[in-house]
Amino acid sequence: MPFWPLPLPPHFDPQQVGRLWKVDYAARFADARAWAQQHGLKPASQDRPRIALVLIDVQNAFCLPDFELFVAGRSGHAAVDDNRRLVAFIYRHLAILTHILLTLDTHLPMQIFHPPFWIDAQGQHPAAFTQITAEDVEAGRWRFNPALAATLGLTPEQARQYVRHYLRTLEARGKYRHTIWPFHALLGGLGHALVPAVEEAVFFHSVARYAQPRFVLKGSHPLTEHYSALQPEVNTDAQGRSLVRPNEALVDVVRNYDAVILTGQAKSHCVAWTVNDLLDQLEARDLGYLAGRIYLLEDTTSPIVTPEADFTAAAQAAYARFVLRGAHRVTTEQPLDAWPDFPRTAR
Repeated sequence: MPFWPLPLPPHFDPQQVGRLWKVDYAARFADARAWAQQHGLKPASQDRPRIALVLIDVQNAFCLPDFELFVAGRSGHAAVDDNRRLVAFIYRHLAILTHILLTLDTHLPMQIFHPPFWIDAQGQHPAAFTQITAEDVEAGRWRFNPALAATLGLTPEQARQYVRHYLRTLEARGKYRHTIWPFHALLGGLGHALVPAVEEAVFFHSVARYAQPRFVLKGSHPLTEHYSALQPEVNTDAQGRSLVRPNEALVDVVRNYDAVILTGQAKSHCVAWTVNDLLDQLEARDLGYLAGRIYLLEDTTSPIVTPEADFTAAAQAAYARFVLRGAHRVTTEQPLDAWPDFPRTAR
């Protein structure tokens, strides 16, 4: 049986994790097949137990310093350090990772959390990181940009009614205040793509284990924020009609795999709300006992920290709640044998 943790393959350069470059698929294909033969790696379809790795939004937009929403954390380089650990974890545990599922934040220019959607009394758009409340709209400080009504399939009055409904619903649910983000993760752009070092590791795993990765896109509906991979922050219009069909992919992964390791960016937003909604969905289906299959890999994810807001405490509080609901907090520094109740795997 293959031994794990495996050594790091020769092509992996930790110093390249924070940079943008092109993956050499042909070279990695040859390397991965040779690596599989050298270390006796079997096809993932033969795995018992079956272990899934879920990666939330490990995209250039959030993970590379020159991009729009780099998750710097308090250190100033958090996402780069996170991904160095994550990529090493993937390589060292190729022998036991059965399946990798990745979510991709996927946006268009004209969306409710981007500047063009809103204008003030002078017709100016809000700056990035502006927070807009229902009170702001009622007071006329911010309003829907009527120039977008036709392209969004709404009349200006329908749009005005919708934004009031949206902000009131968001605030009533105790979610984060509605934030205007810089343009990021735009479909077709470099920011939307996976971090090259992570892409390379996922491709290497796919070839070495004959395992197809799965990609889940989220966030393209223009009228709602979509932190969670399962559903958007507000999922109804002012008449109560659904906006986006809830995504069952992660629920299925927890049901069908013996352990699910989950991490990504940012800990305070897309990761935290994904875990929260996943636990909610399990409990709603009387499957709350399956929360014990979820392992939150914590030293490969970081919260958003900006001059305007530090979400570190919010992320820590969320993870504490997840543990109370049955999930496990773990790190790459711990051997898997030390992870609580982790399925025994061949060594």
